Amino acid sequence: MESTGPIPSMWSSSNGSKGGRHLLKGRRKLETEVRRSIEEPARVGKLWEAMERGRANRAATIEKTGLDLPAFRDRIRLIKETAAQDPSIAEAFAEAVRANGGRVSFAATGRQAVQYVLDVCRANGAEFLVKSKSLTSEEVEMNQGLAAEGIRAIETDLGELLCQVAGEKPSHLVFPAIHMTSDRIARMLSEAYGEPIAPEPSSILSAVRARLRPQFLAAKVGVTGANIGVAETGSIVVETNEGNGRLVTSVPKVHVALIGLEKIVRCWEDAADLVRGHAISATGQRMTVYVSMISQRQPVAKDPAGREFHVIILDNGRTRMRADPWFRDALNCIRCGACMNVCPTYGVTGGHVFGHIYPGPIGIPWTANVHGLEEASFAHLCVSCGLCHEICPVDIDIPLMIAKVKDQDVEAHGQPTAERFFMASEAFAKVACLSAPLANRLLRRGSLRVLMEWAVGVDRRRTLPAFAHRTLRSRFRAREGQVGRVGKVAFFPDLYAEYNNPDQGLRAIEILERLGYSVFIPNVQWSGMPYVSYGRLGKATKLAADNLRVLGPLVDDGYEIVSTEPTAVYMLRKVYPKLLEGDLASKVATHSRGFFEFIEPHLTKLSLRPTTDAAGLVGFHIPCHDRALSSGLPAMRFLERASYRVRPVETGTCCGIAGTFGMKGGWLGYELSMAVGEKLFEQFRGSGCDLIATESSVCTLQLQDGLGRPVRHPLDLVRVEGPA
Repeated sequence: MESTGPIPSMWSSSNGSKGGRHLLKGRRKLETEVRRSIEEPARVGKLWEAMERGRANRAATIEKTGLDLPAFRDRIRLIKETAAQDPSIAEAFAEAVRANGGRVSFAATGRQAVQYVLDVCRANGAEFLVKSKSLTSEEVEMNQGLAAEGIRAIETDLGELLCQVAGEKPSHLVFPAIHMTSDRIARMLSEAYGEPIAPEPSSILSAVRARLRPQFLAAKVGVTGANIGVAETGSIVVETNEGNGRLVTSVPKVHVALIGLEKIVRCWEDAADLVRGHAISATGQRMTVYVSMISQRQPVAKDPAGREFHVIILDNGRTRMRADPWFRDALNCIRCGACMNVCPTYGVTGGHVFGHIYPGPIGIPWTANVHGLEEASFAHLCVSCGLCHEICPVDIDIPLMIAKVKDQDVEAHGQPTAERFFMASEAFAKVACLSAPLANRLLRRGSLRVLMEWAVGVDRRRTLPAFAHRTLRSRFRAREGQVGRVGKVAFFPDLYAEYNNPDQGLRAIEILERLGYSVFIPNVQWSGMPYVSYGRLGKATKLAADNLRVLGPLVDDGYEIVSTEPTAVYMLRKVYPKLLEGDLASKVATHSRGFFEFIEPHLTKLSLRPTTDAAGLVGFHIPCHDRALSSGLPAMRFLERASYRVRPVETGTCCGIAGTFGMKGGWLGYELSMAVGEKLFEQFRGSGCDLIATESSVCTLQLQDGLGRPVRHPLDLVRVEGPA
């Protein structure tokens, strides 16, 4: 993939020299890491296959079990919210552990947690300990802290062991070594163990097992995490898919469990639901292979000599997060990794780039709060597609928390010129319309595009939409509208229908009028998604307030709000109510609909005819933001009623452009967006489709640039006949 290389001007900062230097250094480092990652096709392919497998297994299990996903989601969220917000649950748990004969330590910091384990090892004369997989121990960097004091931690989970041998951090919450190929693993272990190991799973497992068994038997101390703590009985639940966890908890004389305070629930009924939620969301299993419930240490072989059970309850920033309305939702995470399995940019970069210790989308707010904002610069790899929220089994609004981390980072370090340019998209569109068609000729000129790339960071290779000289509003005012018999619609044009393709907006309005609606274009601004995507929540909130002040009275007057742009509807229904909680935002959200969703109940009143040969197959791409709304189904049914054969062509994640993200220059824009899109391009090439359609204006640009084929909006493919 050809790269234009970094453009110095595009990284300029709006926040002084110190912030600018940090911005330049941080973004350049991230850009280098992204490029290095993408240029390893074998690793990217393995990671992508694992993500697809995880999503497919999850979907299959939900279908097989007949799980009522919305109800189950609500139940899990209630359990986690109660656990995270009620400090008395952790206290009750600690009392119950002590009543069972265990010992409890509350660790305010990671350092205190490591010190406690170190003290236990010294008290028992342990020179090393065996360890089951524990992301919380990674959070506090336990292995490094112990090693500095001469105590060796031996990882026994296969993925964690491989990362330890490689000297790398885990790259996924559930599958630590997901980034490694069998060939690499075999070479690495052959060198570490001094014996030839074939690149076959059975050979690798046999070699590891032979090394670990003696260490299990010789260890005096075993350390685990805990997926759940149960206050009712002072018990912990440890879930694994390997038998190492039970060896760590049962063979050594001392077992130390490290648990975040947010993982402690009230009762076993709550724990049972979480066990189910962990397995389905993480791996698509009905239940994890080993579910160990531990309340106290029992004698082994009738030898009662001093078997100890220690529980460390870790805070390490959690109490602060609990008090923060922006980030308390992160405490509801069940560590399933589902958000990573759907994240488009994680899928081509992996957790070593898209992460610090906690990787992936949920890793961004956790990293910022636990390890500091400086370690969370990978937040800018998030493209605000919103898919992590849709797949989350606890309904955590991960995208909004990520936007807040970006907001904090931009406040501290400034913002690249490209992002500031795209946040001024509405102003640019107004100027371009006034000067069209001259502006369109200039924007097609190679020399100007090179200048734009240097000056404002818009990639020269990205096709930009043409601008119309007459806006939708000016054309709408010049026509004779109709008085509706059925109802009233406020049409929200957003940028594309207003400034780029007024014809599309007028076609939508004409259909609404045919169905008997009076249509009005209110004096709203654009929906403003780039403010959220690039971390300017103050501006996003002000824009939301301005638009809601216009739309609220219209709703009160009986208007429904309709838009042909999925992102505009997403902002109205999903984002504005989070930025401005209250009746006004909620009311507007309730009355906002996508165009095809809105007209679907009335399609029988219209005669729909194809505008082109309908004998072929239409490959339909569902925009990310529409997946949270209608999943593209009304638009596909609209095409089917016009006699088209329609099939969704999807990878299960984003097409890559993500609004204006893929318009930015370089590896943190165009290059990354095209790397994400390549899997979708491959699917379209192999789909046999004769036509390609999507509702999103920006997805259209991505598919056209990636496939070299025209991409049509459903309204372009259908001629409407029916009552006037």
